[in-house]
Amino acid sequence: MATVVATNQTILVVGGGVSGMTAALEAAECGKQVVLVENTATLGGRTANLYRYFPKLCHPTCGLEINLRRLKGNRNVRVLTLAEVTAVAGTRGDFTVTVRRSPRYVNENCTACGACAEAVSAEVPNPWNYGLDKLKAAYLPHAMAYPQRYVLDPSIIGTPDAEKAKAACKYGAIDLDMKEETLELKVGAIVWATGWRPYDAARIQPYGYGRFPNVITSVEFERLADPHGPTGGKILRPSDGKEARSIAFIQCAGSRDENHLRHCSRICCMASLKQTQYVREAFGEEAQSTVYYIDIRAIDRFEDFYARVQRDPTVKFVKSKVARIAEDQTTRDPILHGVDTEGYHRYANRHDLVVLAIGMEPSVKGVDIPAEVVADSSGFIEAAADGAAVFGAGCATNALDVNRSVQNATAAALRAIQVVNRAARAES
Repeated sequence: MATVVATNQTILVVGGGVSGMTAALEAAECGKQVVLVENTATLGGRTANLYRYFPKLCHPTCGLEINLRRLKGNRNVRVLTLAEVTAVAGTRGDFTVTVRRSPRYVNENCTACGACAEAVSAEVPNPWNYGLDKLKAAYLPHAMAYPQRYVLDPSIIGTPDAEKAKAACKYGAIDLDMKEETLELKVGAIVWATGWRPYDAARIQPYGYGRFPNVITSVEFERLADPHGPTGGKILRPSDGKEARSIAFIQCAGSRDENHLRHCSRICCMASLKQTQYVREAFGEEAQSTVYYIDIRAIDRFEDFYARVQRDPTVKFVKSKVARIAEDQTTRDPILHGVDTEGYHRYANRHDLVVLAIGMEPSVKGVDIPAEVVADSSGFIEAAADGAAVFGAGCATNALDVNRSVQNATAAALRAIQVVNRAARAES
């Protein structure tokens, strides 16, 4: 078992998305030692997967670039990627944390030149694009990836492709002998910022996700619209590659439903409103976006954006919870069935593509979190009690947008700082 040098003055941040990065940076810039643990190969989380933020429609590089610059310039933060917390023991100010770290098969010598990717022929589903396309089994996760190092997919280890990758590297960066390792950390406080995961749309059986190729999720559509996505930013139907000009956006797909997610995921309405503007940008006045909704939750600063979309002649709103989706076997067009509650008439509306605005559920799972951490009925971490030293942050605590996640993570970092400050005073 390897040991990373850390003490009860160290703060552990679990999760390297925008919340985890924020918490780590805020603590580090206050002079605290921080270990940031992320279970994927790069930082940025789901924010890095976005094409644009709402309501300004700017690219996530706006915020992530600043955070990455802060991170690179701060020696108080140590980043462990491909790492997962497997156990937490101890008490406030004196935790022992076990971390399992998977091999990357690429060391710090990597210059991100891409020679290894050119050498291999095997392909794997692209996690960056939610599996909508494939990429070489030696890959850089995305252009802004941090650390800026390639990864070898474990599936090619022991195959000729792995040897080709090693032979192609001029810098000795490919290390095929890397093994999984277990690390033990001593820390004083923990910020749990493990983020969220999209609800499994296949569980909403009446909507046919997984059976009908032209029914996709909102996170998949976000990647379709991105010029760096699987279609180069073209909004195309998965079934036949034709342009999807008539698109149905179904709200509350799995949210606010006792059979799925009880809670409102908050961001879904704004995400769909934003995505209608992607359709308009792609097709101009020929775009046809139809939003099927129970109610639109656009509050505070988002109200103006909602009003702007309402005025868009290419966007139509239908107040209805879609009952089911069928498919035309000849054209593969999805056909939505339901009742428009404003007029109470039945409809059977045909579209080129359906986008399910799926809900957010917390990624808090798979580890023995200390008993002091309490989750609500949806699995989100509740506010820490007095005397606690493990604090939820960002979407581990609730369904939040990026702005509110950053605010929440900053608060969690400040509470963690208070814990280690008290521990230092107790020792002095």
